[in-house]
Amino acid sequence: MENHRHEQLKPYIPAEVTNVKEFTVRAIVLGAVFGIIFGAATVYLALKAGLTVSASIPIAVLAISLGRRFLGTTILENNIIQTTGSAGESIAAGVVFTIPAFLFLSDPSVGDQYFKYTTIFTLAVFGGILGTLMMIPLRRSLIVKEHHNLPYPEGTACASVLIAGEKGGDFAKTAYQGLGVAFLYALLQKVFHVIAETPAWVTKATHKYFPAATVNGEITPEYMGVGYIIGPKIAGVLVAGGVLAWLGLIPLLATLVPTEIIAAQLVKLGYLSDLASAGGPGAWDPATKTFGNIAAAIYRAYVRQIGAGAVAAGGFITLLKTIPTIAASFSESIESFKNRSAAASRARTEQDLSIAVVGIGSLALVILMLVLPQIPGNSFGGKLLIGLLVIVFGFFFVTVSSRIVGLIGTSSNPVSGMTIATLMGTALIFIGFGMTGKTFEPMVLVVGSMICIAAANAGATSQDLKTGYIIGATPKYQQIALFVGAIVSSIAIGATLQILDTPSPEQVSQGIQHAIGSDKYPAPQGTLMATLIKGLLSFNLDWQFVLVGAFLSITIELCGVKSLSFAVGAYLPLSTTLPIWVGGVIRGIADNAAKKKGKAVEEEDLSKGNLFATGLVAGGALMGVIVAILSVNEGIAANIAKLNLEPMLHGALGEGGFQILGVLFFAAMGLILYRISRKD
Repeated sequence: MENHRHEQLKPYIPAEVTNVKEFTVRAIVLGAVFGIIFGAATVYLALKAGLTVSASIPIAVLAISLGRRFLGTTILENNIIQTTGSAGESIAAGVVFTIPAFLFLSDPSVGDQYFKYTTIFTLAVFGGILGTLMMIPLRRSLIVKEHHNLPYPEGTACASVLIAGEKGGDFAKTAYQGLGVAFLYALLQKVFHVIAETPAWVTKATHKYFPAATVNGEITPEYMGVGYIIGPKIAGVLVAGGVLAWLGLIPLLATLVPTEIIAAQLVKLGYLSDLASAGGPGAWDPATKTFGNIAAAIYRAYVRQIGAGAVAAGGFITLLKTIPTIAASFSESIESFKNRSAAASRARTEQDLSIAVVGIGSLALVILMLVLPQIPGNSFGGKLLIGLLVIVFGFFFVTVSSRIVGLIGTSSNPVSGMTIATLMGTALIFIGFGMTGKTFEPMVLVVGSMICIAAANAGATSQDLKTGYIIGATPKYQQIALFVGAIVSSIAIGATLQILDTPSPEQVSQGIQHAIGSDKYPAPQGTLMATLIKGLLSFNLDWQFVLVGAFLSITIELCGVKSLSFAVGAYLPLSTTLPIWVGGVIRGIADNAAKKKGKAVEEEDLSKGNLFATGLVAGGALMGVIVAILSVNEGIAANIAKLNLEPMLHGALGEGGFQILGVLFFAAMGLILYRISRKD
């Protein structure tokens, strides 16, 4: 039945048509440029918030508006542009979630040794290529045979965008409006400082009933856009974790735990050198034995570990649910391997790269990991173990990633959960071989980072292949384009990461050597990965806090709610999840209003609201990257500082009035988003 159904799909460009331009130099070059732009934007967004959003739809829109309008590109060329460009966003996500963990491992010299451009580039390229390689044998079983079971929402939406663009439409206009609003808003916030960065309401630590409670939000266009795209349900579960942490756990711990005990825990975790030293998270004052911000201190000391346990358990629960999927996909892949002999007679739309490419490519990756000095490891056996684990874990988690994004989309892909499972599995194997202690931490991280990058890229690759299947693309050309996109975008991703990691003059004066890991770019996922690796290999994980988080996830799962989103919310600051929730609420209100008027909302990825929201994400993140790059230069940074209007507004409105002004700007942007979403 399945085979009969998938054969009935009529692609937009039939398989018999062979005279439509597809794999051209201009398509590859334009796609590579978009890959660089969105890769850089994703690095910034992921470092700040630990979150990413699929870039496929905005790149498809840009391909139509720029490629078709100015270069006369065909629909198949536009698909190659989108395929090449989307690799940048997915690889950037995998890189930023894991590779900064080199900075937070037990040995401080590890960061300086491996957090270099060459290592970042090598791991990004290897992970990206691995994710694409492993999807070659899975394409027929997951994309074609399960066409009616796995919708691949972004892939289907991109196909609709490309087809509508070919026929004529105004999708690009809406996305550019979002981009323009985000640029203007971000200019007012990041350059002129008219809009407060993070308005906050905080109760005093001495409050009798509700000490150290915090409600705050980093009111940026990208967070509102993320919230609108993921919708009210996921956004609601996400903020629920933050509400529990910042309005429940932190006030409770502030009441029960003496400040000196909190400070001692910060010393244990490496945030403070000793109890006699001032500073650290929450601004510890050894003279008065108090914190300037006790909520921030408790968050770093306890809540992040609880959140880490919740994310680990949520990831494992997700994996347990997908074991039948893994088994089915694995057997499908074996069948695909056996039936490759008939490939020569297949139609244009069924021509994948040869299985030999997968085998030779995988072998080449293992060999390169053995010989390259950028890969940690002092022995042949250790490096061989890394290579074998990467290939084995890679195949399984690429399969899982593809199945999951087929059902829920790339934006909700729990890549971090898979990475945590990989790290724990790798650490346990290392322990089994007697490879414990800080020497082996970088080796475990290499396996985790490559699997994270591969799983993230596999999710985006799957969406691209689905788009190609619907419009009638040639799979082998898409697969080559994905390899090109992985390599080119990795060049830019490594450079962006290095630029953002450059400390400002103020940070240098405080003795900070890396901006990543500071409050400016907290890199939440990287810190989590390092904490897990250190705890596992030294047998020194604070299991009591981790287990509280694990049972939180189990409790939420037993309530019938997907625990991974809740767990991520408990781990991230409320300032991140609250504005995302606001975006989700706007989406919910808009959808309900549309339903009351009898309008369909099933093509959500193509709605005006969704396209405007993707513009907000792209515009806000891009402005963040631009400001960060400009701020590295001291002269330019000094000139930008002269444009700061915050002191003047503080004097005129007071601190509270200044923060309310920011909230009003955020509300105005939300109103614009709502009104545009209602125009559908």
